[in-house]
Amino acid sequence: MSHDPPVFDEGFQNRLAELLAWRRDVRHFRSSPVPPALVTHLLELAALAPSVGNSQPWRFVLVEEPARRAKVIANFERANAEALADYSGEQARLYATLKLAGLKEAPVHLAVFCDEDTAQGHGLGRRTMPEMLDYSTVMAVYGFWLAARAHGLGVGWVSILEPETLTRDLEVPAGWKLVAYLCVGWPEDEADTPELERRGWEHRRSVAGQIMKR
Repeated sequence: MSHDPPVFDEGFQNRLAELLAWRRDVRHFRSSPVPPALVTHLLELAALAPSVGNSQPWRFVLVEEPARRAKVIANFERANAEALADYSGEQARLYATLKLAGLKEAPVHLAVFCDEDTAQGHGLGRRTMPEMLDYSTVMAVYGFWLAARAHGLGVGWVSILEPETLTRDLEVPAGWKLVAYLCVGWPEDEADTPELERRGWEHRRSVAGQIMKR
């Protein structure tokens, strides 16, 4: 049974551009809960992401137990202290002032793993680039991020974590690789400019300088 494809008119294209611009990394959350049905809906949308060989290797873990969240927070605090030690002078001073995670405030914690042992997809497209499984999972993360933003939610990607420790603390299968740890909730404030740019850590560069022709 065939269906006519939707028409994405100029109005939709403009709104999509706005969505991309306003999808920011959020670290400041209100404590208001997020309806579980909305989280489920967002995960269903995330699972529409493309994947190599239709392998769908993403695995979503909602971290809800206080004891496990406490371990994640301790993991972040250790890794963040080690990261601070890598900087010196003004950069160290600035780094110490940055809020780099909303782990204590965000009502939803979502760990996203890649199942590197999956048989789904029968290995198609992975012989020369096995990392395509990871990239497919990243696509699901980005789809979740955009869908969350469209529903008024903010998402923060926490990368200052020790992956093996977190994987062990969450007791997931050995063949799962951590790709993302996300904080999700209603943002305290919103902006179309990255917080790190607003705080003077790094500025956005023009894409013109990132394009090559051969």
